[in-house]
Amino acid sequence: MGIDFNELRNKAEGLLEQHGDKIEAGVEKAGEFAKNKFGHDAQVDLVVDKIQDLIPGEHGDPKGTQA
Repeated sequence: MGIDFNELRNKAEGLLEQHGDKIEAGVEKAGEFAKNKFGHDAQVDLVVDKIQDLIPGEHGDPKGTQA
C-alpha cells in the first residue's frame, strides 16, 4: 500500500481548474505581502508570474488551451 501519485496529481489538477481564480488571487496577495515585508519587487513579481503561468485559465494555461 503506497501513495498513488497519479490520483494525487489528478486531484490537484482538478482543484486548479476549479479554483484557479482563487489560487491566482492568493498568489497575488502573497506576492504583495512579500514585497511589502522584504522588498525585492522585481524578483517577487517574477516568481508570482511563473506560478500564475502554471495555473490553467485566463492568466496561464500549461495545457495549451488558451488562445
